[in-house]
Amino acid sequence: MSERNYTLPILAVLVLCIFGLSEYVTRPVTNPGPVEVVYWEKWTNFEGDAIAAVVDEFNRSQNKIHVKLLTVSGIENKTLLAIAGGNPPDLAGLYGPNVPQYADAKAITPLDDYCAEAGIRPENYIRAYYDIGVIHGHVYSLPTAPASTALHYNRTLLAKAGIDPDKPPQTLEELSEMSDKLVVKDPSGHINIAGFLPAEPGWWNWVWGYVFGGRLWDGKTKITANSEENVRAFEWVQSFSKKYGNRDVQTFRSGFGTFASPQNAFLSEKVAMELQGVWMYNFIDQYTPKLKWSAVPFPHPKDRPDLANWTIVDEDVIVIPRGAKHPNEAFEFIKFLESQKGMELLCLGQRKQSPLANMSDEFVKKHPNPFIKLFANLPKGNNNFVTPAIGIWPEYLAELNSAFESIILMKATPREALNRVQERIQPKLDSYLKVLKLRNEIADTPTN
Repeated sequence: MSERNYTLPILAVLVLCIFGLSEYVTRPVTNPGPVEVVYWEKWTNFEGDAIAAVVDEFNRSQNKIHVKLLTVSGIENKTLLAIAGGNPPDLAGLYGPNVPQYADAKAITPLDDYCAEAGIRPENYIRAYYDIGVIHGHVYSLPTAPASTALHYNRTLLAKAGIDPDKPPQTLEELSEMSDKLVVKDPSGHINIAGFLPAEPGWWNWVWGYVFGGRLWDGKTKITANSEENVRAFEWVQSFSKKYGNRDVQTFRSGFGTFASPQNAFLSEKVAMELQGVWMYNFIDQYTPKLKWSAVPFPHPKDRPDLANWTIVDEDVIVIPRGAKHPNEAFEFIKFLESQKGMELLCLGQRKQSPLANMSDEFVKKHPNPFIKLFANLPKGNNNFVTPAIGIWPEYLAELNSAFESIILMKATPREALNRVQERIQPKLDSYLKVLKLRNEIADTPTN
């Protein structure tokens, strides 16, 4: 064989070697490590520590998935922007009232199939919490940190006013009477201590209609802001301004400090009775641990015993944003979080009750809130008031808050204020439903 005949095979081998080497250098290296799931959450301080403990426990429990927890402020807006930009996290911790908007915008992934495969069912939960995540018959979110409300009252102030602290008000009429007895004024007539004020803390101005048997919409197409039950409720709200003087009440309220401080109206013993949530214990323990207080179901109208033991039910939720890179791995973490072990680790760390149907004896025993069973049991009843699952809720709430202010400042009668809300919100709901229908029709149209 000639020399040339040997050279060609050698050159061919060299070319193949060089080509193979270049492929090795340029080919993306497959990461042999666990899949990284990015989780955005809003909590900070001890609440953030609680979810971090859950994440750490999950990461330690297996080696295929690593959850990376990031604290994000303004999460309800930033998550939506990230989804629109095509770069969302794999998991996001939102607020319960966000779910209808996100679901209608098709910004989050339905979890029905995941839940069915994992055995996550409605009966696993206190139904009021589970239902917050169900929109148009589909599961879009699952509970994380739940909450319920009750009447918190100052035992010392009640005793000073000649009221037995072990016999708190059971009806709204009794609440009003006790409130009058608890009012303390200085020589000039200014209020120093109030019994109860519907505007304090002012976080649930929308709820008073429900307390009297009203609703804010029919669940389909009609706003019911100015129903007779709602008008009656806000007449009750306005009665406090009439009794105590709206200017005097506003001057009194202007002296309150921020909520998370010893100058908080309830903690500073300026207001004796207040509608508050399970989290109130945390602030009492931090700022005024010697405060003598109790919690009981909030009173109901005397003529509506069927509305006894009512509570506002709310929660934080976890969702998988649309376009998440690792939805399957993300749900593996959700499964762990929704287990009794994961959920009780979170809720005990945040000092809240569990949204699950059953709490372990150990959880109750370790829980520092002396009224945790009350907050856990109230949502199991029939009178659970939840923010309406309506896509225009932010606009509706803004109008209700505006109406509430005009009512307590005596600038309008309850009927006048609620009629304005009705007139402004019904057209917005009509427009919203039309857009939603069109969006769904477009989504259902087959493409070639």
